[in-house]
Amino acid sequence: MSQQQEGQAALVIVGGGLGGVSAALAALRLGQTVVLTETLQWLGGQLTAQAVPPDEYPWIESLTASQSYAHLRRAIRDYYRRHLPLTDAAAQTYCLNPGAGNVSTLCHEPWVAARVLDELLAPWEAKGQLRVLRQHRPMRVETQGDRITAVHLLDLTSGQTVLLATSLLIDATETGDLLEMAQVEHVFGAEAQSQTQEPHALPEADPWDQQSVTWCFAMDYHPHEHHVIDKPEGYDRFRTLQLDCWPNAQYSWTLSDFVTHQPRVRPLFVGPTDEPGLYDLWHARRIAWRGHFQPGAYPSDITLANWPQMDYWERPLIGVSEADEQLALHEARQFSLGFFYWMQTEAPRHDGGTGYPGLRLRGDVLGTQDGLAQQVYWREGRRILAEFTVLEQHIGVTARAGLDSAQPFADSVGIGAYRIDLHPSTRGRNTVDIDSYPFQIPLGALLPQRVDNLIPACKNIGTTRITSGAYREHATEWSIGEAAGSLAAYALAQQLPPRAVRAQPDHLQAFQQLLRSQGVLLEWPRYGALTPVLRTGYQKAK
Repeated sequence: MSQQQEGQAALVIVGGGLGGVSAALAALRLGQTVVLTETLQWLGGQLTAQAVPPDEYPWIESLTASQSYAHLRRAIRDYYRRHLPLTDAAAQTYCLNPGAGNVSTLCHEPWVAARVLDELLAPWEAKGQLRVLRQHRPMRVETQGDRITAVHLLDLTSGQTVLLATSLLIDATETGDLLEMAQVEHVFGAEAQSQTQEPHALPEADPWDQQSVTWCFAMDYHPHEHHVIDKPEGYDRFRTLQLDCWPNAQYSWTLSDFVTHQPRVRPLFVGPTDEPGLYDLWHARRIAWRGHFQPGAYPSDITLANWPQMDYWERPLIGVSEADEQLALHEARQFSLGFFYWMQTEAPRHDGGTGYPGLRLRGDVLGTQDGLAQQVYWREGRRILAEFTVLEQHIGVTARAGLDSAQPFADSVGIGAYRIDLHPSTRGRNTVDIDSYPFQIPLGALLPQRVDNLIPACKNIGTTRITSGAYREHATEWSIGEAAGSLAAYALAQQLPPRAVRAQPDHLQAFQQLLRSQGVLLEWPRYGALTPVLRTGYQKAK
């Protein structure tokens, strides 16, 4: 490593995923100067570098939890209208869904979202209020008592180390890396039912029972061409790999139903690829539908593969050595490439044949050469031991028997909605996919029990492994980040530790009013079309 550079910032945000970007924008709007760091070149995390089109609640087009998130969605659509060759009909569609995928009303290409996020941050960078350090990886932190005083980063381009002294630190890393570096009390893996009393918790705590990860890829299809890749490393073993709880090998169109665990057939195609909404894998996360674009602009649709057949569960990745983590990540990459190769060469075709050699990887829409996303899709990480922890009893429909809504929180700093959705685990456990009510984000879940000046901003808040399955999706992560950035700005302006904002009723009331003034909803409305969904739980189509 070369010579260390030093700097100072009142607020440092480590991690440029959705939570980190949202936190930065919130703090900037409230007058703070921010340094935002990210290990990768792209900002946006699960929306961009991990290549996962947004999973969102059913009312997202008419009721958005945050005006800033609504602005992001509009900006993505506007980018297509300003820069890409849409048909006149598509350009005039108010709720444009570029891919016409059926997992979201806004399935789009990851590179577009990456550019939009850069555009949102650009004015703040131009005026010198924001500094973005891309390709900077956190290495360690310095602490003094119950406070973090500085963070050390490695510039992956120059090899220099960067020391940033700070008054407040936001951990927006994908897996809660700073919690371990700073020895902030935290948990990972599964809690015991005796600890949480959650109906779906495990009988005994198991930190190595972690959700599978998925290395996503993008592809298009040219039925009269040949694009078969070289056989991936480990393919002969992967092609027969099977969870004990699954009805078939993972490389198959038959999988375990997410809710009932009964066999379920989900092929790549059930009909023409140019139909906008068929229920097959191709249409699930399609990110570009050629029917929306001028003739010849998109010779093929482009779809994003993030399917249960690609879930990698053989090794845990959180809390292990760096060597073990790198081995698991390598295997996850090969596992996804193996599934793509299986589809090209061995998969049963919808017309009775075998294999789709015309499938082609599209790394260009992901910013990579190999067709895989820049980063694995993390479904969970380290979670703080918080002043308040969200339990299944607070949001689960069955766990709240006799009630028709989630637990209201007096310290709410935002709202979200998603099913409790856990993928197969590294212990071979099957999915947990159960109804949950639209919920609030309690401020207490953003406050570590001991450390005074660290705020989590994404999947590292005070949830359990069960409830993290509901709080991890795009819109809720954005809302968590917005709350974290706003809390940091308020605490710095008032010269208070963040926990004092919750502890003192006058400050809590003032902070919640500040959030409302920024366009943040703190509670769900109890009227109109939302009411019956509140009673039956959010039904997510996968």
